[in-house]
Amino acid sequence: MARFVLEQTSDFLDYNGGANLAEVLTQRSSDLSDVRVSPEGRHIHVILRTPTAGLVTFDKYQRPHLALSQKKQDLCLTRTVPILDLLYLTQNSTDSAVLAVIYDNGKAEFWRFRESKPGWHLLQTSDLCNSPRAKVVSVCACANSIIWCEERPPSESSPVLSSSRNKLRYCVCRRDFEVEEGGVVLRGVKIALHNNPKFTVISSGDYVYLLPDLKTKPLVIINKVILGWSPRRDTFRLSTTCKSTPIKEDTLSTKESDFKRLLADCLGFLSVLDSPEICSYSSTGCGGLALLLSSGWACFLQKEGILRQVYKLDYNLHTFGSHTSLCMYQETLALLTDQSLHLIDVNCGTERGTIKIKNAGLLFRNPNEKSMPQFVSEEGIYVVTETKDVNSKLKSSGSSKVESIQPGALLIEAVFEEACKYYQQRSLSSTRLTVDALKKGGRFQAPISLATILRTYLRTGWRHREEQNGILNGDEVEALCENLVETEVSRLLSSAEIDKDSLLYLNTIFKLFPCQAWRAVQATLQFHYNGEGLSSSSPHEIWKTVLNANHITNSKLKVPSVPAVMPVFELLCHSVYLFEPSWLPSFLELSQQQQGSAGLALSLVSSSWGFPSGRGAESSDKNVPLYKRALSVVSSLSSDQEQSQDLEVELLLVSGRPNAILQALRILMGRQQWDRVTQVAKKFCKQSPLLNKEIFSTLLCEVAQHRELDPYLELLWSLCPEDITVTNILNMVLKNLPSPKSNSSLSFPLSTAATSSPAPFANSQSSQLTIGLLKPLLRKVLERETKSNQGYVDILQSPSYPPPTPPRQPVERPRTGTSESTESDTLVSTMVGS
Repeated sequence: MARFVLEQTSDFLDYNGGANLAEVLTQRSSDLSDVRVSPEGRHIHVILRTPTAGLVTFDKYQRPHLALSQKKQDLCLTRTVPILDLLYLTQNSTDSAVLAVIYDNGKAEFWRFRESKPGWHLLQTSDLCNSPRAKVVSVCACANSIIWCEERPPSESSPVLSSSRNKLRYCVCRRDFEVEEGGVVLRGVKIALHNNPKFTVISSGDYVYLLPDLKTKPLVIINKVILGWSPRRDTFRLSTTCKSTPIKEDTLSTKESDFKRLLADCLGFLSVLDSPEICSYSSTGCGGLALLLSSGWACFLQKEGILRQVYKLDYNLHTFGSHTSLCMYQETLALLTDQSLHLIDVNCGTERGTIKIKNAGLLFRNPNEKSMPQFVSEEGIYVVTETKDVNSKLKSSGSSKVESIQPGALLIEAVFEEACKYYQQRSLSSTRLTVDALKKGGRFQAPISLATILRTYLRTGWRHREEQNGILNGDEVEALCENLVETEVSRLLSSAEIDKDSLLYLNTIFKLFPCQAWRAVQATLQFHYNGEGLSSSSPHEIWKTVLNANHITNSKLKVPSVPAVMPVFELLCHSVYLFEPSWLPSFLELSQQQQGSAGLALSLVSSSWGFPSGRGAESSDKNVPLYKRALSVVSSLSSDQEQSQDLEVELLLVSGRPNAILQALRILMGRQQWDRVTQVAKKFCKQSPLLNKEIFSTLLCEVAQHRELDPYLELLWSLCPEDITVTNILNMVLKNLPSPKSNSSLSFPLSTAATSSPAPFANSQSSQLTIGLLKPLLRKVLERETKSNQGYVDILQSPSYPPPTPPRQPVERPRTGTSESTESDTLVSTMVGS
């Protein structure tokens, strides 16, 4: 086993003014909330609040001799306006860093540190806020944006606001920026949220979290809400500290970013929640948030909005004193209090070790040493290191006592300890559950927790030890993970009805174990792929669960970057696409077959010829066709547009729906894949007369536009429907001819004047349609019409037919011009007669 010790890396003597730094930190030993440490630890800033507002900076130079030989410019400020916070906008460990000093009146000073020109140099001073009366209450930097929460004072003409309305006069704003050599370029102010309470803004990766202000007491309901905001996608998500999933599954665009509107449909739900308060928080740096709650739980809020309880402290939080510090280091959560430093494994929720400390400290994350917890206290800067214990030393000397400590045994104990905490949360009994009781009672049913720990066991350095000791090899661990995942996937898909919690659980399995889940799907659905298509011999009950549409409304597939709980069918499409994308059309076809001919026929009847516009059966989420659900997965995952369109065409054609077939045909025509276009037309024109007419009309309009389809005209003319007339053909051609400006040599290509050229085309370089191309089609249709009319002549010549009526007096009608039909008939007689 290993133990953890503290190693001092600096006693502040290597910092400029280090003696004063130790004195300043000693004065603030009970509360280090005003101390800021740069990411790489080279700069330490202390914000002065009272009695003098200002800033003191202590710098460590990598080349001290250059700093000593030149005059340095230290960043020590004394201001009448209080400093709110500091932001590191860029960091270059070799020479320079850019720092933004934000004042609570909205002013911002931008400073650059250079080692080649020792010290800090003021670049510029700017106003963040639009209003000179605004007051900034919290600020952070996310990517290339400065984001802050500001207080808007009430207008002088408005009456005195009520207490509740007075607490909602804040707004969240952002300004994009670019750091240049001579200064910082600030873009315009954008308001992201209106009418909100006082929020603390904290950034993590590409996300920004809006937390209730810990220093004030907001409204009771507001204190229970955590807002997660993605500035890049302009979406919000609402979470609480007492629910593992977000209370709003659907994200809301910031175009409607009114805080009161965000909470409008959640007030009743929030009023009955008993949410623990947030005592401390920290960014994980990868989109998540580490939280310490008043209930004693250390939690991890993932960027998807899932709140996961990691570890519960054994003692009351009031014993922490006035300051706690929380920070995530890869897979270790560090919690620093007045008494000790706790190191917690976030994968299995066990405490890896506890280190007693003398004084309070402030944790910070060094990007160069992401896995090593580091903190600053009044005595210096410390780093946590891992050392081998006595047993490890005995092992190196050949002692047999080391064999009593086996990684496999430790792993089993960790699993059962995690299971105890899992069941203790859900137990109505006050009796504390122990590992022994859990083993004897046979109540352990947390296979995914076990699989997660096993995978961590395989990934984080245990493999080397197991190869030495021969306890558990990697293949066995992988097999255990796969068996557990397959058992759970099979159990969930075989259930008669899958509820919301089970669906979330299934999504978690597919996210944590994608490869094992894919193999479990193949085994559960009993897939067989013969090179041409996919077949399944699984029971109909499993397919009923896969195709169940009852959970679609509240679990729609979201934009890829905002992951959401996917329905079972989308989840399987996602897995098929990741591992066997060529199987997806076959999987869709198989799903439609399993859905049943009656259900498919009903969907076809309810589908109009135009794409759905919100009316009829397809306006309901539960009636969305399977092919559209599969397409949503492809569009959300594919980064290759060409591959995505190929797969999209195949899915549209497999669906067998008229609208989908026409959509696929248009995609192929847009890509100029004329061989494929004609193959699709020939195949699906046989499906129904109505679809035949739509396909032929679409292709005829395309023929009128260009000459790319000339080699296929004989095939296209053979697809001409029985009920189409010459007049119909000419009207479609006339309406779809290209503009005369595109080819000035032919002003009207279908007129008889265009036939002066001896060739069948007026111009071999022209892209316009000519008479020679249309003659075979028109003759065919005209002959068919003539035969039809001849039948009427035979009837009229029959002796049983009544004699004709006497002629009537002709009536003169005004001539208003030649109708479209008359013009078309004239053209027909001219062209066909010629």
